[in-house]
Amino acid sequence: MRRKDREVTERAEILRIVDQAKILHLGLFDGEYPYVVPLHYGYRYDEKEDFLVFIMHGAKEGLKLDLIRRNPKVCIELECGVEPVSGGEIACRYGAAYMSVMGRGWAEIVEDSAEKIEGLKLLMKTQTGREFVIDEKMAATVAVIKVVVPEFTAKARTMPV
Repeated sequence: MRRKDREVTERAEILRIVDQAKILHLGLFDGEYPYVVPLHYGYRYDEKEDFLVFIMHGAKEGLKLDLIRRNPKVCIELECGVEPVSGGEIACRYGAAYMSVMGRGWAEIVEDSAEKIEGLKLLMKTQTGREFVIDEKMAATVAVIKVVVPEFTAKARTMPV
């Protein structure tokens, strides 16, 4: 990381960023060009292994599922707290306050019904803060993607005082 002064290393702070972001950008391989798609997500942190597990859902067919089947290696990016920082009358002094997490890992399409249900419950809890009942019939209507991220970094730039 080039800007070590903005690096976030405390796991609690990284998880706070992941809690606040709400949209995950999933980067996939698509031949000559990358393919990035924004998705709602749920997540859990495996403290023992020090990795993040993200859960997303979508249609049961489509490009992102095809790309995951071809190459499960992915990257993720999340950001929150984005606010412009004024540079006054000097254009190159403008910037933004933000918090972000980036990582690399692998994706898999979840086939097990019980795992899909638990993943969808996690997604709803992350997105709404509420518990929902998800049954097998509901879970069967969507594809569930699990992304394991053992490699991640975080950065933050706070608003100047």
